Amino acid sequence: MRKLSMEELNRLSTDDFKLTSKTPLTIVLDNIRSLSNVGSIFRTADAFLVEEIILCGITATPPHKEIQKTALGATESVKWSYQTSTEEAVKALINKGIKVFAVEQTNEKIWLQDFKVDNSIPLALIFGNEVKGVGDEVLALVDGSIEIPQFGSKHSLNISIAAGILIWEVYRKLNFRPVS
Repeated sequence: MRKLSMEELNRLSTDDFKLTSKTPLTIVLDNIRSLSNVGSIFRTADAFLVEEIILCGITATPPHKEIQKTALGATESVKWSYQTSTEEAVKALINKGIKVFAVEQTNEKIWLQDFKVDNSIPLALIFGNEVKGVGDEVLALVDGSIEIPQFGSKHSLNISIAAGILIWEVYRKLNFRPVS
């Protein structure tokens, strides 16, 4: 066994990434404090060809040294925008016909393993603040909430880990294959 070289990995250039078909998924970051989390989510979004990231509220935006540490250039490939209000961002997504789900622990959750994905309907996932979660005003607008089952003593996952799990699961359930 040996590690593959960079050439053998056959990764897309930033320009080619921008031109390739994307996973019909938008990520909304609702008041994320940690710039490392933001950068990690950009990097995961790049890995699975996410359509767009919308940064909201206090969430920092590129270019920023602390975001770049973990994004490793993904802020240049993944389309992103900034909205001061997460509520307004969600309303705009809904008006475009996008199904919007919060990743949150609620009384009306859908367990991740039971969440159905339809590739004919674009999807947005909202990830909330590391302490407060997705804002109540935002929860009132969404189509539902998704929860990742957990079995240990802690009640939550780090947002970048939760985002990685959800982004991968949506990608997998869509059985999405980029067009070469």
